[in-house]
Amino acid sequence: MISLTDSQKIGMGLTGFGVFFLFFGMILFFDKALLAIGNILFVAGLSFVIGLERTFRFFFQKHKMKATSFFLGGVLVVLIGWPIIGVVLEIYGFFLLFRGFFPVIVGFIRRIPVLGSILNLPFISAYVDKAGESNTMV
Repeated sequence: MISLTDSQKIGMGLTGFGVFFLFFGMILFFDKALLAIGNILFVAGLSFVIGLERTFRFFFQKHKMKATSFFLGGVLVVLIGWPIIGVVLEIYGFFLLFRGFFPVIVGFIRRIPVLGSILNLPFISAYVDKAGESNTMV
């Protein structure tokens, strides 16, 4: 079992609530208020989990500036009041930011009994292999 500090536990809760509010806001036809709350909680939770300094170092690396600008720009656009455009920008920025983690995620999911067998089906495996290969470092 991984031991977490109190601030990391708070961060996990904030991140979880942020993801919930983002999902719920998209389900309810891109509700501006829910998406804004979800964005704020997600970013705050991430900074609680990994710390403020590491959060800034992660987002503001030189090779990730394009991804960071799309992600944080999408958050700003949602806060301004254009939720659909903001969510599209956020999703694009999210995939650019975290594409280095996808091989790890795919490898982890392939070890889960039911999900691993689904990912190894012939017509799904080709797409998962393409998503799981990455040339960039995290």
